[in-house]
Amino acid sequence: MATHFYPVKNQHYPGINPVQVGYERCAPSHAYGPAIRSYWLLHFVVRGKGIYRIGDRKYTLGEGSFFVIPPFVETYYCADAEEPWEYTWVGFECGGELPVPLADVIHCPAAARVFEQMRRCGELDGGRTAFLCAKLWELFSLLSEGEGAHEDYIDRALSIIHAEYMNDINVQRIAKKLGLERTYFSALFKRHTGVSPVQYLKQYRMKHAAALLEQGKSPTVAAYSVGYADIYLFSKTFKKEFGCAPRSYIREARGTSEEKP
Repeated sequence: MATHFYPVKNQHYPGINPVQVGYERCAPSHAYGPAIRSYWLLHFVVRGKGIYRIGDRKYTLGEGSFFVIPPFVETYYCADAEEPWEYTWVGFECGGELPVPLADVIHCPAAARVFEQMRRCGELDGGRTAFLCAKLWELFSLLSEGEGAHEDYIDRALSIIHAEYMNDINVQRIAKKLGLERTYFSALFKRHTGVSPVQYLKQYRMKHAAALLEQGKSPTVAAYSVGYADIYLFSKTFKKEFGCAPRSYIREARGTSEEKP
């Protein structure tokens, strides 16, 4: 295991203030945490892979991605036993809102250049803080430029769901169609829509199943029509969504229809 750590003097600039930067080639299964930091910390994976846990969420990520540790949030991360990761990290304080909202995990291979340049701060002395500030703003600029691309990914994901909800599709297959890592796609989707892709797909399917039941179709037909081969699972999911079983929903729909003049 090799570690290079460069402390940075906090100059208390208004806004972004870097406090440390470093690089580590981790040993197999090397872990850190659970722990809480008092500042933001970004780890960019140069090569290898590992896992990152934040709250009840767990991510597996590798080269070209970085994970985001917010201040005062408990996190844990561990290098893979076979292909342990190497990463560059940068820690900073932020006096207000971040210039760009950050998901738990971000896949951005283009950021490799910026993180590599951050390691050059070891060659500096008095200008180290200002140099890192510039690199952090460059990183935020790079992520901001990607916002349009992110919206395009979400539009394409929604198109796939709306066109193929009746087929055997899941989040992994949608992410693959988009050329994105599953965990990154899920975080990106939730950031833009407010719900996870799993929730959105389930809710979209149940909405169409309810419409079919209201039209007099049987639960079996409704289930198969929205991508459920397991009728029991369909009934369980439908009841959780609407508060009643499919057949009860049909009876209620018929009763409402008969009451209309």
